[in-house]
Amino acid sequence: MFNLKLKSFKKFDFVLLFIMLILCGYGLIILKSATLSYGTNSYLKSQIMAIIIGLFAILILVLMDYEFLGKLYIPIYIVCNLLLIAVLIFGFGEEDWGARSWLKIGPVSFQPSEFVKIGLIISLAKFIDINKEKINEPFTLLKILAFAGFPVLLILKQPDFGTALVFIFFIAIMLFVAGIRWKYIGIAFLTALAAMPVLWFRLDPYQRDRIFDFLEPERNPTGSGYQALQGKIAIGSGKIFGRGLFQGVFTQFNYIPEKQTDFIFAVLVEELGFIGGIFLIGLYFILLTRLIKISKNCNDLFGSLMVIGIAAIFVFHIWENIGMTIGLMPITGIPLPFISHGGTFMLINMVGIGIALSVGLHREALTY
Repeated sequence: MFNLKLKSFKKFDFVLLFIMLILCGYGLIILKSATLSYGTNSYLKSQIMAIIIGLFAILILVLMDYEFLGKLYIPIYIVCNLLLIAVLIFGFGEEDWGARSWLKIGPVSFQPSEFVKIGLIISLAKFIDINKEKINEPFTLLKILAFAGFPVLLILKQPDFGTALVFIFFIAIMLFVAGIRWKYIGIAFLTALAAMPVLWFRLDPYQRDRIFDFLEPERNPTGSGYQALQGKIAIGSGKIFGRGLFQGVFTQFNYIPEKQTDFIFAVLVEELGFIGGIFLIGLYFILLTRLIKISKNCNDLFGSLMVIGIAAIFVFHIWENIGMTIGLMPITGIPLPFISHGGTFMLINMVGIGIALSVGLHREALTY
């Protein structure tokens, strides 16, 4: 389990760790500004606590050979599904967020689907690795899809459509990297197109409103479209250099709903401007390129798929969150990695980085 030698640290990706730490620090600064008008430090304190726990998790994962996770893929998969079933029975959040996505154990509330993201990536990567020789046989592929699809169905039952889309995205990316044939990709695409009318009628009214507001931003500026409109105005007011940290009018006077979570990018750009936004995107670009490099250089499919799955989660969250804030995507409850408030989300982001660092450290690079 722990077989790390001192010389192995020559392969340690210090750049990835350093970029993650910068993102965490950047996020704390923006979160402080976003919550300054609330008159409480509770958001900042819980975020700092999550970062501290996350650093301990990274230390453990780096010291541990990631193959140990592969040996536990069945128990991990079972626990993930039991957590999602528990959410359907005992969960809460439907009244406030439109989905029963949270569990409370004593004084601690958390969102199990965030833990399931990492758990399913580990389990699915190992399951694909075991079946890699026959992955393009129809029965094997159906078996893999059923394995991956069951937790997605449980998430859709909450119903949390935004989180389900994250799962579908990283599952598709992992299967693509594993080498499924293009004909299966085409079949999946056509199936998704055919299913759209069914999915449309299963959406809740507020979810349909978000799509209508995306297509016609001015249709309901004081109702369902208020959040998107205020976010875009705040971003535009930041211009090149921003209004100044802690000086954002839309931020400090609470014109931006959910400014500490889903719309924190609007806070960042209003106060730090285009420069601040580009700096964040640059950090994300370096983070993603390091993850892709680790995945590419890993000499076994299990490790490579885990890292590419983690990278896919980050890609989806970054694209959707920034996209919905600037009007390029419909609004969903998708937070921004390392920036948005959320203890569970922050911890899982850091665990994902810890797994990637472990893969990069414990496996020699391929020679071509």
